[in-house]
Amino acid sequence: MQKLDDARLREMYLQMVLIRRFDELVLEHRLGNKIYGVVHPYIGEEAVAVGVCAALRPSDRIVSTHRGHGHCIAKGADINRMMAELYGRRDGYCKGKGGSMHIADFSIGMLGANGIVAAGMPIAAGAAMASQLSGDGSVAISFFGDGATAEGSFHEALNLSATWKLPIVFVCENNLYATDSAYAETQPVANVAARAAAYGIPGITIDGNDVFAVYESALHAVEQARAGKGPTIVECNTYRYGAHNWFGTRPPETRPPDELARWRARDPIPFFERKLIERGAMKPGDAGRLENEVRKLLEEAVRFADASPFPAPEDALLDMFV
Repeated sequence: MQKLDDARLREMYLQMVLIRRFDELVLEHRLGNKIYGVVHPYIGEEAVAVGVCAALRPSDRIVSTHRGHGHCIAKGADINRMMAELYGRRDGYCKGKGGSMHIADFSIGMLGANGIVAAGMPIAAGAAMASQLSGDGSVAISFFGDGATAEGSFHEALNLSATWKLPIVFVCENNLYATDSAYAETQPVANVAARAAAYGIPGITIDGNDVFAVYESALHAVEQARAGKGPTIVECNTYRYGAHNWFGTRPPETRPPDELARWRARDPIPFFERKLIERGAMKPGDAGRLENEVRKLLEEAVRFADASPFPAPEDALLDMFV
């Protein structure tokens, strides 16, 4: 198991804070009508994206979900272009025409978010198959939520990947709810990872709010995939702090208050900060300094987005393929 040095750990901590503050700012601007369309915040799940992406090489590829901002940032996406996309501006990743659920950057191995539940899983399997055929040694990661396990694409991607021993890791961000439907009320098995047995592959369930546990489990699964041993399901138990999605008004909270309180007490960012201070990788005052660094990055992202023009009406059909 490769060791994370102190500098890399501090970088991971900054990434987690950046993901949190980015989405908090996005929600603020969505409610203020500076951002258009629907937004699915990643707040509370930061340890999963950062822990998994820390285990990857730059050449490895990921496929995201409708809740994809955290995956983009953890894989190295430019937050200026992300913000411009959310603002609907020409300098955004999709030239302002894709919005929150369709950010992609092939140059960093981010093959795209996807607004259709489970639809990214066959795409990730295809990326893994391409790597296997080319022999380039890269691995694909398919992020998906617990709700995706009820879709046919989930089973098709798993069956094909297991049969052909593709270099892929399926990372389930089990936040206990598919929109507002509780996992316990809609699934016949206690853990998503239990489904791995049907395909003859390993499946593990871990604390998705512990970035160390996520990193170690993801790294092992990635190494297995890279060695030709096929896929693994890594189920990360986590929790989103806000509603499933946000439009122009603040949505009501429908989950039990005591459940929310329990998960907020297990916030992944303060947990990571405490661990870093205990091992001497951070000092108590470092968190404030990193918060200031994140604030400046986000201020620059907003300036970049504000300065970018809206796409012209005649640009609507550009980049369309029929």
